[in-house]
Amino acid sequence: MLRGLTTVSFWAADLPAATKWYTELLGLAPYFTRPGYAEFRIGDYQHELGLIDSSYAPAGQSTAPSGAVMYWHVDDVGAALERLLSMGAKEYQPLTERGSGFVTAAVTDPFGNILGVMYNPHYLEVLGSR
Repeated sequence: MLRGLTTVSFWAADLPAATKWYTELLGLAPYFTRPGYAEFRIGDYQHELGLIDSSYAPAGQSTAPSGAVMYWHVDDVGAALERLLSMGAKEYQPLTERGSGFVTAAVTDPFGNILGVMYNPHYLEVLGSR
Protein backbone atom coordinates (compact mmCIF):
# COMPACT_ATOMS: atom_id res chain seq x y z
CA MET A 1 0.00 0.00 0.00
CA LEU A 2 2.66 2.58 0.99
CA ARG A 3 5.21 2.63 -1.82
CA GLY A 4 7.51 5.43 -0.77
CA LEU A 5 7.81 8.89 0.65
CA THR A 6 6.72 11.54 -1.83
CA THR A 7 6.51 14.87 -0.02
CA VAL A 8 7.01 16.04 3.54
CA SER A 9 5.14 19.31 4.05
CA PHE A 10 6.09 21.99 6.58
CA TRP A 11 3.94 25.04 7.38
CA ALA A 12 5.48 28.49 7.70
CA ALA A 13 3.81 31.78 8.60
CA ASP A 14 6.71 33.55 6.88
CA LEU A 15 7.18 31.51 3.71
CA PRO A 16 9.90 33.74 2.19
CA ALA A 17 11.98 33.46 5.38
CA ALA A 18 11.43 29.69 5.55
CA THR A 19 12.40 29.30 1.90
CA LYS A 20 15.57 31.31 2.51
CA TRP A 21 16.41 29.28 5.64
CA TYR A 22 15.95 25.91 3.94
CA THR A 23 17.84 27.11 0.85
CA GLU A 24 20.80 27.91 3.10
CA LEU A 25 20.48 24.65 5.05
CA LEU A 26 20.18 22.45 1.97
CA GLY A 27 22.59 24.36 -0.26
CA LEU A 28 20.08 24.51 -3.10
CA ALA A 29 17.10 26.57 -4.16
CA PRO A 30 13.60 25.14 -4.46
CA TYR A 31 13.02 23.47 -7.81
CA PHE A 32 9.36 24.49 -7.86
CA THR A 33 7.61 27.55 -6.46
CA ARG A 34 4.25 29.19 -6.73
CA PRO A 35 2.49 31.68 -4.47
CA GLY A 36 2.17 30.08 -1.03
CA TYR A 37 4.43 27.10 -1.80
CA ALA A 38 8.08 26.16 -2.34
CA GLU A 39 9.37 22.65 -2.97
CA PHE A 40 12.85 21.17 -2.74
CA ARG A 41 14.08 17.82 -4.08
CA ILE A 42 16.71 16.47 -1.76
CA GLY A 43 18.81 13.46 -1.01
CA ASP A 44 19.71 10.25 -2.75
CA TYR A 45 16.12 9.52 -3.78
CA GLN A 46 15.09 13.10 -4.58
CA HIS A 47 12.40 13.11 -1.88
CA GLU A 48 10.40 16.30 -1.71
CA LEU A 49 10.26 18.83 1.08
CA GLY A 50 7.41 21.26 0.61
CA LEU A 51 7.07 24.55 2.45
CA ILE A 52 3.51 25.82 2.59
CA ASP A 53 2.25 29.20 3.76
CA SER A 54 0.50 28.45 7.05
CA SER A 55 -2.56 30.39 5.91
CA TYR A 56 -3.38 27.23 3.90
CA ALA A 57 -3.18 24.94 6.96
CA PRO A 58 -6.31 22.95 7.82
CA ALA A 59 -8.62 24.56 10.37
CA GLY A 60 -7.50 23.72 13.88
CA GLN A 61 -3.89 23.03 12.86
CA SER A 62 -1.67 23.31 15.92
CA THR A 63 1.05 25.95 15.82
CA ALA A 64 3.06 24.08 18.47
CA PRO A 65 5.52 21.35 17.43
CA SER A 66 3.73 18.02 17.68
CA GLY A 67 2.99 14.80 15.87
CA ALA A 68 5.24 12.51 13.90
CA VAL A 69 8.95 13.10 13.49
CA MET A 70 10.25 12.55 9.95
CA TYR A 71 13.92 11.59 10.10
CA TRP A 72 16.24 12.39 7.20
CA HIS A 73 19.38 10.26 6.90
CA VAL A 74 22.64 12.16 7.48
CA ASP A 75 26.21 10.91 7.57
CA ASP A 76 27.01 12.63 10.89
CA VAL A 77 24.15 13.35 13.29
CA GLY A 78 26.33 15.40 15.65
CA ALA A 79 27.54 17.69 12.88
CA ALA A 80 24.03 18.03 11.41
CA LEU A 81 22.57 18.86 14.82
CA GLU A 82 25.31 21.42 15.46
CA ARG A 83 24.65 23.09 12.11
CA LEU A 84 20.89 23.20 12.65
CA LEU A 85 21.32 24.73 16.11
CA SER A 86 23.79 27.30 14.76
CA MET A 87 21.15 28.35 12.22
CA GLY A 88 18.57 29.08 14.91
CA ALA A 89 16.79 25.73 15.26
CA LYS A 90 15.94 24.63 18.82
CA GLU A 91 16.67 21.18 20.21
CA TYR A 92 13.55 19.00 20.27
CA GLN A 93 15.24 15.65 20.88
CA PRO A 94 18.91 15.42 21.88
CA LEU A 95 21.44 13.29 20.02
CA THR A 96 20.50 9.77 21.07
CA GLU A 97 22.36 6.52 20.42
CA ARG A 98 19.66 3.95 19.65
CA GLY A 99 21.93 0.90 19.38
CA SER A 100 23.10 -1.16 16.37
CA GLY A 101 24.52 1.97 14.73
CA PHE A 102 21.31 4.04 14.80
CA VAL A 103 21.66 7.63 16.04
CA THR A 104 18.87 10.23 16.07
CA ALA A 105 18.25 13.86 16.98
CA ALA A 106 15.51 16.34 16.18
CA VAL A 107 15.08 20.10 16.20
CA THR A 108 12.28 22.57 15.84
CA ASP A 109 13.06 24.82 12.90
CA PRO A 110 12.56 28.59 13.31
CA PHE A 111 9.05 28.18 11.83
CA GLY A 112 7.80 25.59 14.36
CA ASN A 113 8.29 22.36 12.36
CA ILE A 114 10.02 19.28 13.74
CA LEU A 115 13.01 18.22 11.64
CA GLY A 116 14.59 14.88 12.52
CA VAL A 117 18.05 13.69 11.49
CA MET A 118 19.25 10.12 11.74
CA TYR A 119 22.18 7.90 10.91
CA ASN A 120 20.50 4.70 9.75
CA PRO A 121 22.54 1.67 8.63
CA HIS A 122 19.48 0.21 6.86
CA TYR A 123 19.20 3.31 4.70
CA LEU A 124 22.79 2.77 3.57
CA GLU A 125 22.09 -0.92 2.85
CA VAL A 126 19.14 -0.02 0.62
CA LEU A 127 21.12 2.72 -1.08
CA GLY A 128 23.99 0.30 -1.71
CA SER A 129 21.67 -2.27 -3.27
CA ARG A 130 20.37 0.14 -5.93
